[in-house]
Amino acid sequence: MKVMVISPHQDDETLGAGGTLLKLKKEGHAIFWLNITAASEEAGWDSQFVFHRQKQVTKVAKAFDFEDTMNLSLPPATLGAETRQQDIIDGINNFFLKVRPDWIILPDYNDVHSDHRIVFDCGISCSKIFRHPSIKRITTMEILSETDYGIPDNHFTPNLFVDISNFIDMKLEIVKIYDTEISHPPFPRSLDAIKALARIRGAASGAGYAEGFRIIKMIE
Repeated sequence: MKVMVISPHQDDETLGAGGTLLKLKKEGHAIFWLNITAASEEAGWDSQFVFHRQKQVTKVAKAFDFEDTMNLSLPPATLGAETRQQDIIDGINNFFLKVRPDWIILPDYNDVHSDHRIVFDCGISCSKIFRHPSIKRITTMEILSETDYGIPDNHFTPNLFVDISNFIDMKLEIVKIYDTEISHPPFPRSLDAIKALARIRGAASGAGYAEGFRIIKMIE
């Protein structure tokens, strides 16, 4: 099986599906990473941060041992423009054609960050079965600091659970690579909060630790 995670920002892939990706890789499946935005000096970040961020991403990609990665490197928080959305759609389509994934993992449509919602919309628009017939499973992932702040009426309720009990420690080690993105509790992107959420999802599914996903489409 070929599994592709699509992250609006670098770190979303690990927060939302890190344990699942590690488990799938261990089971012999091929895992792929498409990232949409990236910090750059042109977008206002200083050169030291950009360099450090690039080092983080290289280490993360190596830790997961992805079969292939692609980074559109669009400026964060600018994806609402029509031209940006076409860039996203073109990028997703191109990577779909290259990889021909069986399972795609997207940010949730109810995430509070507009980048997340736009990436979901673009990903779904690219996933039509007559255009990319390889795609048999579409799920959204749960990303702390975004999914948990969504509108209550569409609140994230997982209906797919993946037991990551054997991979929670490795997930946390990869999260640590993003040292500029994590902080201490009660900050949602803290190691304590990430582990606690995995424990809650595990309790709901009879596992020590789990990640939850929302099934959008599944074709058997």
